[in-house]
Amino acid sequence: MDIESLSAGLSESWRCLVRDWDRCLRSTGRPETTRYNYLLAVIQLGRYVAANTVGDAAEDPAAVSRADVESFQAWMIETRSASTALNKHKCLQQFFQWLAEDEQAVTRSPVEGVRAPQPPTKLVPVISTDDTTRLLDSCKGSGFMNLRDQAMIRLYCNTGARLSEVANLRMEDIDWSTDSLVYHGKGGKTRRVRMGPKTARALSRYLRARARHTGSELPELWLAERGGVPLRANGIKLRLRRLGERAGIARVHAHRWRHTYAHEWKLSGGDTGDLMLVLGWSSDAMARHYGASAAAERAQESQSRMRIGDDV
Repeated sequence: MDIESLSAGLSESWRCLVRDWDRCLRSTGRPETTRYNYLLAVIQLGRYVAANTVGDAAEDPAAVSRADVESFQAWMIETRSASTALNKHKCLQQFFQWLAEDEQAVTRSPVEGVRAPQPPTKLVPVISTDDTTRLLDSCKGSGFMNLRDQAMIRLYCNTGARLSEVANLRMEDIDWSTDSLVYHGKGGKTRRVRMGPKTARALSRYLRARARHTGSELPELWLAERGGVPLRANGIKLRLRRLGERAGIARVHAHRWRHTYAHEWKLSGGDTGDLMLVLGWSSDAMARHYGASAAAERAQESQSRMRIGDDV
């Protein structure tokens, strides 16, 4: 993550605090994807106040007011969505809490008292088996990238892992004696997850190609096509999007398989506690959220079976 490029155009005070906060986040073991989201929210706020306010806020984050945060939040809702605005709200809460407690640069967070956006409740679209098959078909072949992409897609589909969890896999995380993987989840939590036979076979084929690829000595599991460097989470995100475009499937991203995994688990009558362990959740609120589409489908099946009102 190139913080200097991300924060280009901000005042020196904003840029220094962004760097310092990233250092703090790294020292607590926050993954790169989390750090990126946190820092991006602060940088976007900095650019917004520089373009839309008069006063010291454009030069110094400590001068940001509650009104600045509310205006930025409203702009996010108008130009992006309430869900995105809520994400930014949570990130800014963390930043200004750090600014107050660690840096003692403010006595009160400007986010304090600002109401969090309320995104409309909607069912997250799952990705169908047919669409996953089309994606796998789009990267058929024996080339390095073909085998790598097939293995990545099968891991997301077969284990319901987060984007960062698959992206951050290392060679040492694979246990071929049990066909399982160790995922490093949020908050430093680790869990072991088993692979199905097709996924294990796809990963084994990729590893044979990887052994002949530049950079095979690196500890990271996923390698980029050229240069002998690891393929990071953002690279996987872009790659999945391109594969989706090639296959004619819109909005392909790793999280859709996570929702699909929870959806299929609940439709099959799986235990919620077991699902929490497999997907690395500590709260059943996440299970309810991710399983909402399955609950709606079960309700529709019950409605059809009961035929209420059909005998009139």
